Amino acid sequence: MTNHKDGLTGWDGLTGCDDEKLIDRFFGEAGRQEIADEGFSERVMARIAQQDVAAGARSALLCRLWTWFCLLVGAVLFMVLNGWAQLVLSARVLLSAVLTQIEVVITTAPTTEILLTPAMVVLIAVFLLVVLPYQTARKLCAVL
Repeated sequence: MTNHKDGLTGWDGLTGCDDEKLIDRFFGEAGRQEIADEGFSERVMARIAQQDVAAGARSALLCRLWTWFCLLVGAVLFMVLNGWAQLVLSARVLLSAVLTQIEVVITTAPTTEILLTPAMVVLIAVFLLVVLPYQTARKLCAVL
């Protein structure tokens, strides 16, 4: 199928259909066409941009209000449900579990092939008690 007027071929017999050239030419010509709209397109685009700015500001405000509302509800629930006592209890249980695990490692280290020196115990303790909480708090602050 050959279009002699444009010199384009729809089928070249050897490699198959030559649709890419047809599509490129069609959209190339369509993109160059101008329709006289007396500035209508520019006015519409300007109005859309104004609406986007207003919607973005409104969305940011609603997001902040929702965040403060959730924070307030969380703080009230924390106080009503005695959150401090729960945190202290959880911290004691966690510390007890960590110390128990360290005790198990130190007790069983001489019977296994684990090379455990006092310096390693200090490094592990520093990591668990300082570095890990610091990194967790830093990442949480970055998210909030």
